[in-house]
Amino acid sequence: MRFMRSHKCYDIVPTSSKLVVFDTTLQVKKAFFALVANGVRAAPLWESKKQSFVGMLTITDFINILHRYYKSPMVQIYELEEHKIETWRELYLQETFKPLVNISPDASLFDAVHSLIKNKIHRLPVIDPISGNALYILTHKRILKFLQLFMSDMPKPAFMKQNLDALGIGTYHNIAFIHPDTPIIKALNVFVERRVSALPVVDESGKVVDIYSKFDVINLAAEKTYNNLDITVTQALQHRSQYFEGVVKCSKLEILETIVDRIVRAEVPNRSKRKPSDPREQRSPCRRT
Repeated sequence: MRFMRSHKCYDIVPTSSKLVVFDTTLQVKKAFFALVANGVRAAPLWESKKQSFVGMLTITDFINILHRYYKSPMVQIYELEEHKIETWRELYLQETFKPLVNISPDASLFDAVHSLIKNKIHRLPVIDPISGNALYILTHKRILKFLQLFMSDMPKPAFMKQNLDALGIGTYHNIAFIHPDTPIIKALNVFVERRVSALPVVDESGKVVDIYSKFDVINLAAEKTYNNLDITVTQALQHRSQYFEGVVKCSKLEILETIVDRIVRAEVPNRSKRKPSDPREQRSPCRRT
């Protein structure tokens, strides 16, 4: 806790990273294509009328649109093809509009973790209160990676040496899953109804043979195949990136430290190996276009 209170959100921002910002007048379809083209999972939304950031567009929005409006391969999803982001937000959020949850780069890492938990969100935009620029999007995984990089420099809490079984961490009942022949539209329904980020793909014998995550859904946009959601999960996963290294798993008897390390290392290719918080490093100024 002392470690997180003594480090700012700015410390966790990489020296070089990509941040995509969408204007709310952009077409929804073009926005999702842009997510794919830039290899990002979410983007802050800028509303020109208010001259401020008003929300986030994520893969969950893509899933919700497909879930709500898909009828059959013979019926085009008009709402995805024609709607602007602002139209989707008005229809989807309706009366539940809330201010964008964000954090200042000068706020502590502890405050960032508290905000993620309190607001039940997965992404926290870091926005400079003076310039108004969005600098970075904080995630649980980035914070875990930051902590893991410095783990050798601080005393380890006793619970890091305990196993999952003793700590009671994990979900062991009523687990959401799908089968290799499950249609994609049914998998999307499970994502929406169960509010999970990934689904184990289980064969007839109950063995996990693959995993279908929310991030895999964006391939439907990449391949422009979102108009046919009756295809099976197996068919959809044929388009998965060549970098997929298989299902990362763990045992209930493994200690938490080992598992956290595994989660951090299960990263995209060309991941940075350095410590990201050296104050001597010069970061280039952020410019919004």
